[in-house]
Amino acid sequence: MGITRIVLFQFKAGAAAEAVNDACTRMLALKDDCIHPTHQRPYIKAVKGGKDNSIEGLQNGITHAFVVEFENAEDRDYYVKKDPAHLAFVATLGEILEKAQIIDFTEGKF
Repeated sequence: MGITRIVLFQFKAGAAAEAVNDACTRMLALKDDCIHPTHQRPYIKAVKGGKDNSIEGLQNGITHAFVVEFENAEDRDYYVKKDPAHLAFVATLGEILEKAQIIDFTEGKF
């Protein structure tokens, strides 16, 4: 069964807009940059995301959200623990990221 990952970012107050935009662009690019070690093709099914525009005021500092879809838990696990493109991306966020929240779920599993 597929795994859906929700990634929420709060960028530091002093982070330059260009740096935030670059990080978001690179987050979306992971769909093509993450290559499966066995079949040497991209394995992320879909990535979408953007800047918050909610009117409810319940963001608690979160400014950007992304949804990443994987075919299965094995692909998600590789992404999180071993994928060099993902790990390199994460390593670049330290100076601009205040907080990240990540939730993974399988649709219909409660």
